[in-house]
Amino acid sequence: MSTATPDLPRSASVATRRSRFPLVRPAGYFSPDSDPAELKAFYDANGYLVMEDAFSPAEVAGLIDETTQICRGRRGEIQGSTPLPDTLTEDEVLRQFLCIHFPHKFSAPTKATLFNPATLKVLTSVVGPNVKCMQSMLFIKASGKPGQAWHQDEDYIPTRDRSLVGGWIALDRATIENGGLWVIPGSHKHGILWEQEWHGDRRFDCAEESRGFPYTDADAVPVEVEAGSVVFFNGYLLHRSLPNRAPQGRYRRSLVNHFMSCESYLPWNKPADGTPMAKVDYRDVVVVAGKDPFAYRGYADVAKPLLRGDGRSGCVSWSVANNKHLYSDEVAPGEPIVQPAPSVSSVN
Repeated sequence: MSTATPDLPRSASVATRRSRFPLVRPAGYFSPDSDPAELKAFYDANGYLVMEDAFSPAEVAGLIDETTQICRGRRGEIQGSTPLPDTLTEDEVLRQFLCIHFPHKFSAPTKATLFNPATLKVLTSVVGPNVKCMQSMLFIKASGKPGQAWHQDEDYIPTRDRSLVGGWIALDRATIENGGLWVIPGSHKHGILWEQEWHGDRRFDCAEESRGFPYTDADAVPVEVEAGSVVFFNGYLLHRSLPNRAPQGRYRRSLVNHFMSCESYLPWNKPADGTPMAKVDYRDVVVVAGKDPFAYRGYADVAKPLLRGDGRSGCVSWSVANNKHLYSDEVAPGEPIVQPAPSVSSVN
């Protein structure tokens, strides 16, 4: 099944653009002065878009430095990580990490990205006037680190109105070589969350892989972007990344924030005793635009920064209790590697 992206209107294709990478780019790359209607039209049709020059070089440099401070443990505890000696070099420190969840809970520069003007322009165009954030993820992804198999973000963050949007901020130039994003344009339109299975593939981290969708890898397009760009994608869009194959010492750092409409409940935690599932609403959120109609319920401090496994010491299923996922090179000849199909998890 093939996919195609529509041509951009002339006003979008010639909008102000500072970056010069990639020199040849598909449709879907916009600048902060683009028409909001054009942003929404492309996003609705394709399930993603790129906002170039959303962050200045100085802002990117500050976030890269903040990444190092976080990994050195200078912003607070990261669940699942071990304190590192101060004598380690920056590269030795960064290579210990693939991804840290919820850095905005203890890092002011990271939290400030939620209110980036270009980001809010896209969000209020494609989601609506009232937007909240529930999650951030800091990917370090040094050379040799794995990617993540095909997946849809709503597998992990369920919204009631399909309003989930990922905002993927490139802190390094993201290329095919260093493990940038790939998307399948238009794959969000089915409105289906495809079943997930364990892949056993060392190219990918501990997250399961979506299967059974009517596309092949040939339908995917790489989204190569300059540092400071933000890739926005729909919660139902199929996307993945491959390993960082760049030379030693090269990184593909990115900060991913997840947003949704304030009008939607977020059933992201187990119901309290006596609470029906239909009324569950996770309240550890940050309102980034407009008003929250449920503000009277108050807000919570639930999530804590935590380390995401990269598979080096095995993978424990996020959704099946006490189920250890095994890679193909960890399985004896003749022993099956396929694990039971998981249920929806609350971690992305």
